[in-house]
Order: sequence, then structure tokens, then C-alpha cells
Amino acid sequence: MKTLRMLTLLAMLFAGTIAVAADGTASTNAGTVYLIPITDVIDDALVYVIRRGLNEAVQKDASAIVFEFNTPGGRLSSAEEILHLLRDVKVPTYSFVNPNAISAGAIIAMATDHIYMTPGSKIGDAMPIMISMFGSVEPMPESIEEKSVSYVSAMIRAAAQHKGHDPELAEAMVRRDTEYKVGDEVISKKGRLLTLTNRDAERLVGPDKRPLLSEGTVADFDELLTKIGHTSGDVVELRVTMAEKIARLIESFSVIILGLGLLGLYIEFKTPGVILPGILGLTLLAIWFWGYHIAGLAGMEEIAIFVVGLALLVVEVLFLPGMGFIGFGGLMLMAVALVMAMIEHYPGGPSWPTLPQFRVPFMNLGMAGILSTVGLLLASRYLPKTPMFRGLVLESATARSAGFRASADTTALVGRRGTARTALRPAGVGDFGDRRLTVVSRGDYIIAGTEIVVVEAHGNRVIVEACKSA
Repeated sequence: MKTLRMLTLLAMLFAGTIAVAADGTASTNAGTVYLIPITDVIDDALVYVIRRGLNEAVQKDASAIVFEFNTPGGRLSSAEEILHLLRDVKVPTYSFVNPNAISAGAIIAMATDHIYMTPGSKIGDAMPIMISMFGSVEPMPESIEEKSVSYVSAMIRAAAQHKGHDPELAEAMVRRDTEYKVGDEVISKKGRLLTLTNRDAERLVGPDKRPLLSEGTVADFDELLTKIGHTSGDVVELRVTMAEKIARLIESFSVIILGLGLLGLYIEFKTPGVILPGILGLTLLAIWFWGYHIAGLAGMEEIAIFVVGLALLVVEVLFLPGMGFIGFGGLMLMAVALVMAMIEHYPGGPSWPTLPQFRVPFMNLGMAGILSTVGLLLASRYLPKTPMFRGLVLESATARSAGFRASADTTALVGRRGTARTALRPAGVGDFGDRRLTVVSRGDYIIAGTEIVVVEAHGNRVIVEACKSA
């Protein structure tokens, strides 16, 4: 009887545990939670952080990724890039609006699996605007405005559809001419952009009483972890590092840096021994690879492939000139490394890039090639006129008639006798009184100690023969 009661109690406890876990409010997951703050203006530097965080989370089998929003919006291109990164991520993603996810922030939040908000927080108002070079908002022409609004509307609808949010609600955040209602209840009137508070977003609507957008209001991040059942896991918080800010700057000028780096290598191979162009070229390419490595694009594999290609090119130019295929193979490896270093890798996406992912790398490499060609033409035209280049080049002829000689006049040695200090095979050393000279025979072997005589003298080339009496 006691055994039966014990089994019954255990069964009830087990059933209760399953029920609590299914409810999602008290289960615990000991996996790692990645916290990625999206604060201030959304820009390319944030893209680097999110790419890094998503890659780490996928590789380390994280249990959740939380984006904490406090942003007024930012660059549409950066938001679109983040949407691409989130598209195929299999790790559960959460938006934690604390306190604002406006404009581009709302678009990114729509691309996450779950949305939670803090008291007094807001989400919405995602209509695109035009910013002047001075930072002020400028009115857009009607044709451009409709084109931009249509594009952003499709973007946020696609993100909402992919993650199970209401696409009509998402579109109402972009289009002010759209009325959004659930059943007969008007949520947002026509002529107004939809912006929701935390209470608006968690309202239960429809016959199934589902949340309008937010799955709940939480006071802070710790309460969010409790709400989603991740109280016992480690939390990794990611921030924009100084290296990532520098990497963003490098990427902004990547075509120029790459073009000048290739130009420096080309000049060095065409004029070996000058050294400076080669050092500058390698330095610029190293900076370029470092920037893309920090950005999460170029790995050590691409750098290794480029180094191997460069080594093959050096072998072709310096040691095996004329072989052709070695240098061509080196150039191909270098080109492959440069292209692969610029390809965007999406976390959870296919391991081999698709054709559209090659478009930007090929375009950048082509522009860098054009820049290198233009730089080469300008260098060939104007570089010889610079004082530095003139110091490296001999501009006047050194004719014998002008008194220039490559070596001292040794014609006075003809007829002088001496002794072969070493064997001449045919070159060797001869002693001529108090002078010791490097000499050469006419091809005859002369043993050491033989008496020799100078028969010809042309600067440093002194030709001798064995004396007839020897």
C-alpha cells in the first residue's frame, strides 16, 4: 500500500513538473543565454556584433538569444542585414523592449520569435525617413516616398510572417494610410502610424484571445529570464568593441585599401628591389584582411590561401620565370581568397555560399582592379617626375668618353710575371710582387706554384698564361 502511494505521489509530481514546463513560466534551462544590446542608433558596427553573437550562439548550442532594445532606429541597410542574419537561426530569439524599439528597431524585433516589453515601453513607427547630411529630417518627394515605404513595408511584413507575428500589424507601423483592426475593433486609425505601448501590445484580441504582439510585461532582464525559463544558465553579454568600430571603418574604405594594396604588390613585382611599394602593399592587405576578420567574414583559411597564392607568385617571378602556370595558379588562389573573405556567412545558413552572395565580392574586387589600373597609369606618368623616384634612377649616361669607368685601368699589368698562388681551374689567385690578384687562365689548368705572365687585362678581368720557360 505504501509502495502504491509512493508511486502515485511520484507520478503526480512528474505530471506537475511537465505541466509547469509546458506553461513556460517555471521551467529552467541551464544553457547559455546570449544578450545583445541594441542601443542608440542602429549602424554597421551593430551588424558586426550581432553576426559575432549569432555565430557564437549557434556554434556553442546556446539555449536563447535576447536582444535588448533601446533605440530610436537607424540605417535601413543595417536593419536589413540583421534580418538576413536572423533568418535561418535555429536558436530561439527574444526581443526585450527596454524601453523603446522604434523604426529600424521595430523591424528587427519583428524578426525574432518572441517579444517582451518593460512597463512604459514602446514599439513601432517604422516609416522610412530621409536624413540630410546635417542630421535633420528632410521631406521625400512623393514618388521616392512611396517607393521607400513599399520596400520597407514588404521587409517588415516578411519578417513578421516568418516569425509568426501579424503582418498586417507590422505593415501598420510603416504605412500611415492603413487602418489596422482586429475583428471590429480598430487598433490604429487610418492616417496614423502604429506605435504600441507595452499595455497595448499585450492586449488579448480575437476570438482565440491571443496577445496583440507582446507576450508579456517584465520589470527587468532577470524577470525575463524567469519568464522564459532560463534562470540557471550563463549569460553572455556582447558589446561593440573598439576593434569592431575600426573594422567598420576599414570596410567603408575596403575597395580603396584593397586596390592600393594590389597596386603596391604589382609595382614591387615589376621593379624588384625597390621594397617600399611591396611593404606598403602587404601592409594594406594585412589591414584589409584584419578588418574583415574582425567583421566575422574572413577566417584564417582565406588568409592562408592568400599567403600560399602570394608565395607561388614570388616563386614564379624570382626563381622560375617563364613557367607561367605557377604564377597563374598563385593569382587564382589570391583572387579566391579575396572573394571568399568578402562573402557574407549567415548563421544557420548553407555552408557553401549561393550565387547572390558572390555579387558584392565580385563587384568590390572588380572596382579594386579598376582602381589599381588607374593608379598604375598615374604612377607610370607622374612617379618618374617626383624627387624620390629621381633619387632611385640614374638619369644621365655614364659613357667612357665622358670619363666614366666601371673599374680601374689595369692595362699596365700586361707582361708582368708572377706565381700562381692557387691552382687555376681556370680562375684562381696569383702573386705579382707585392700585389695579389684574382686571375683567370684561357681555360688551361695551371697548378699552384707555376710561373705565370699577364697577357690581357680588362679592368678587373686579368688573363694569364703559364710562362714558356716554366
